[in-house]
Amino acid sequence: MNIQRNGTRPSGKGPDEWFTGAVRVDPLFQPNAPARAVGANVTFEPGARTAWHKHPLGQTLIVTAGAGWVQRRGGPIEEIRPGDVVWIPPGEEHWHGAKPNTAMTHIAIQEELDGKTADFMEKVSDEQYRV
Repeated sequence: MNIQRNGTRPSGKGPDEWFTGAVRVDPLFQPNAPARAVGANVTFEPGARTAWHKHPLGQTLIVTAGAGWVQRRGGPIEEIRPGDVVWIPPGEEHWHGAKPNTAMTHIAIQEELDGKTADFMEKVSDEQYRV
C-alpha cells in the first residue's frame, strides 16, 4: 500500500510543445508496477488546448470544471462539460482544451506502453480551433 499526501507531487506548466496557451498539470498518480495507469488533473485557461496527439492504450477524460472542446481527426468539435467522461480509443488522433471564454479542468487517465503515454504531433492552429 502506498499513500500519497496532497501536495507531494508538484504542479507544473504544461510543456509548450504539447499545448497552446496556459495549461497547469497537477500529477495525481504514476504507475506502480505492474499497473500502468497514470493520472493528472489538467487545467486549461480560456483558449488553451493540446496539440494533436494519440495514446497507445487510449485515454479517459473526466471533466470537473468549466467547459471545453474535444475533436477527433476528421470529426466535428464536441463540447464537454463537468460530469462528462470522454473515452478516446488507442491510436485515435485528437485534441482537447478549453473554450475561448472559459477555463476547463479535467482529470486525464492513460496507461503507459513502453514508458510512453502519448505521441504529440502538430499544434492545433487558431483556424482549426475556431471552426
